[in-house]
Amino acid sequence: MRKPILTCMLFLFATIAFTACGSKQTQNHQEKQKQAEAFRNLGEAYLQQGNYAAALKELIKAETLTPGDPYLQNVMGRAYLGRERFDMAIQYFKKALELKPDFAQASNNLGATYLAQQKWDEAIPIFTELSQNILYGTPHFAFSNLGYAYYNKNMYGAAKENYMKALDMEPRFVIALRGLGKTYLAMGQNQKAAESFEKAVEIAPKYPELHSDLAKAYIASKDFSKAYGELEKTIELASKESELSKEALDILSQLRRKGLK
Repeated sequence: MRKPILTCMLFLFATIAFTACGSKQTQNHQEKQKQAEAFRNLGEAYLQQGNYAAALKELIKAETLTPGDPYLQNVMGRAYLGRERFDMAIQYFKKALELKPDFAQASNNLGATYLAQQKWDEAIPIFTELSQNILYGTPHFAFSNLGYAYYNKNMYGAAKENYMKALDMEPRFVIALRGLGKTYLAMGQNQKAAESFEKAVEIAPKYPELHSDLAKAYIASKDFSKAYGELEKTIELASKESELSKEALDILSQLRRKGLK
């Protein structure tokens, strides 16, 4: 009878030891998760401040603890994108998508990186898929990014179509209004360009680039009196040493020299 009792006791001790070991592993895992989360939160705070080097320092610490976290991989991609380390950013966004294939934000960031590299053909299928994803919360961004890619490929019909889809969803989306205006201008539809820029200026009156765009549309339409006002507004709002301010001053002086009113 002693042998079965001994066997039972050994089994009991083994079970207790295994349970204790499992509990310790769980505790260690939870500690790692908490520590990684703290590093990641600090990294994201630095990211919001535009301090990409400090952000990466903290995010790399988090990655050593939780390398399989797709959200962390996405944030690291954003930090590298901020530093214009495009190849590294792409690597991390792709890793995030390997870990979480339905990660729409990482897809958007990957597409944005291709846009930053002027790789229009790589960006287009990404934003096309996002625009058709019913679970993606901001499809107007995808359509606007498609418009931008097609505009830069000189495919103005496709650019116009996608900008208008973005505006059907968000009529006050300034980025799409500006993109549509630039597209109309490239197509020689100057009056429509001016109307699009006017709407954008009404929504974002402190944005000097919009006043500059509107001035150029007025000049193309030969509405020089309105162009003067928009050029002066551009100079008022833009940094005095900026290229935008210098360009506006140059155009203004040319108009005056030619006596165009």
